[in-house]
Amino acid sequence: MLKEFKEFAIKGNMIDMAVGIVIGAAFGAIISSLVDDIIMPLVGLLLGGTDFSAIVLGPMNVGLFINAIVKFLIIAWALFMVVKGVNSMKKKEEAKPAAPKAPPAEEVLLGEIRDLLKK
Repeated sequence: MLKEFKEFAIKGNMIDMAVGIVIGAAFGAIISSLVDDIIMPLVGLLLGGTDFSAIVLGPMNVGLFINAIVKFLIIAWALFMVVKGVNSMKKKEEAKPAAPKAPPAEEVLLGEIRDLLKK
């Protein structure tokens, strides 16, 4: 059982997934900073100095929700572009013609017999 678990944990897909999760978390932090520190202040300035994080309707922080939506849209767009790139690479690989299969041994043998009969 320990051997099977080791094989499962070492598989390339498992390691790729772990790397993707770590990169995704780091990417999320970068996007959070981009939205909170750059995009939303610029949008606020364009709209007359509005601070979206200060928009509160009763117990609801609407401005923080708007920031979360902007973050989601940026992350979703970036992931879409990554998936689109991977899919285009897969299509290029699939488009490559496959090497012709070797004929079965029976056909090779029949071809040799035919050639011998011609002689």
